[in-house]
Amino acid sequence: MKVAEADTIAAISTPMGEGAIAIVRLSGPEALPIADYIYKGPGEKKLSSVDSHTIHYGHIVDTETNETIEEVMVSVLKAPRTFTREDVVEINCHGGIVTVNKVLQQALKNGARLAEPGEFTKRAFLNGRIDLSQAEAVMDLIRAKTDRAMNVAMGQMEGKLSKLITQLRQQLLETLAHIEVNIDYPEYDDVEEMTHRILVEKAAFVRNEIEGLLQTSSQGKILREGLSTVIIGRPNVGKSSLLNSLVHETKAIVTDVPGTTRDVIEEYVNVRGVPLRLVDTAGIRETEDIVERIGVERSRQVLKEADLIMLVLNYNEPLSDEDIKLFEATKGMDRIVIVNKTDLSQVLDMDRVRDLAENRPVVTTSLLKEKGIDELESAIQSLFFSGGIEAKDLTYVSNSRHISVLQEAKSAINDALNGIDQDVPIDIVQIDLTRCWELLGEIIGDTVHESLIDQLFSQFCLGK
Repeated sequence: MKVAEADTIAAISTPMGEGAIAIVRLSGPEALPIADYIYKGPGEKKLSSVDSHTIHYGHIVDTETNETIEEVMVSVLKAPRTFTREDVVEINCHGGIVTVNKVLQQALKNGARLAEPGEFTKRAFLNGRIDLSQAEAVMDLIRAKTDRAMNVAMGQMEGKLSKLITQLRQQLLETLAHIEVNIDYPEYDDVEEMTHRILVEKAAFVRNEIEGLLQTSSQGKILREGLSTVIIGRPNVGKSSLLNSLVHETKAIVTDVPGTTRDVIEEYVNVRGVPLRLVDTAGIRETEDIVERIGVERSRQVLKEADLIMLVLNYNEPLSDEDIKLFEATKGMDRIVIVNKTDLSQVLDMDRVRDLAENRPVVTTSLLKEKGIDELESAIQSLFFSGGIEAKDLTYVSNSRHISVLQEAKSAINDALNGIDQDVPIDIVQIDLTRCWELLGEIIGDTVHESLIDQLFSQFCLGK
């Protein structure tokens, strides 16, 4: 599949703002001629005449006034040994906001078009440099918030998932071809008959591999998207102190006055390789304060969407009706009970707390004395990765789209196996096998619709 566009695109490929270096990237058939026109180097040497994969010192000039705009280093990368498999020029500028924009404007004035979000990666996909799952892994790598998430994205970029999917599709394709030969040429004695037993073996193998991929998906999705973690509890039990302790920074106001947190505070934190999207909520209680009441309602809403609940109790106070209601509201959810303020005298009935926790972890802390945080982090890690898979596993799946497609593919292969079990004619079973083959192709982009490709790449940042 080749990219349809014949134009040359340009964009700033580094984050906007002040920095040491900024890069303007061009890709397309006119990348070198455009660069030649706006670049002046020692000896007036043309970039189109230099060797590929070399870097050159010079200046970018305004083509209308001939004024020097920026002192640059220009990398020349000639097709096909580039990310997009097109001619690529990368102009390394000083990292100021004004100068890098002026360099980009010169490229646009002289024949380039501003790239759409993700268009460089899209061209790499359309030109066969990478498949769709590898392209999606590029954005996963950019957004990775922990080492584990980065390792998963790197594995996918290297094609580990693609190779397995390709192998499964090849297995299905050979099976489908065998069925076709049996149907079209039944008189051929030298072709083994595709019996139901053989078909069950091949279909069951594919299903088992798909199930293996799906088993990694819950952890994979957490690594990719973060674990939505909500801190709940009555006012003044230490919820904001817990947020600050996990973030290692003062993000929430902490006072002795109940009801200090009146809205939802959200922050990302890395807990032993597990990315938490940490949400500190307003203390859930009945209140006449209209502002606090709005915060309590928002707290109840985020509670419904949470992957993990951290229920904070006060070691120095007895269980209240409000505490019991919070246990009931989070019944059946992934939950860690945190008993805070253990530096004070015990009033809380710990046996009753453990009964209400229903075999979920109960961790004691004194956030004021900075005690118990290691135990809490260990409980979080164990809850979601106990005996789990390592991020270097070849069959790791983290992308929501991939998970959804794999579930559909599993359903299709199950339909095929059910058909075989019920002695459905083999050409009918073939329909479900073909459907599974097509669905697996959607993961790597072989059978995906163009509109989906456009939608996926629109989520990328400019210049990538």
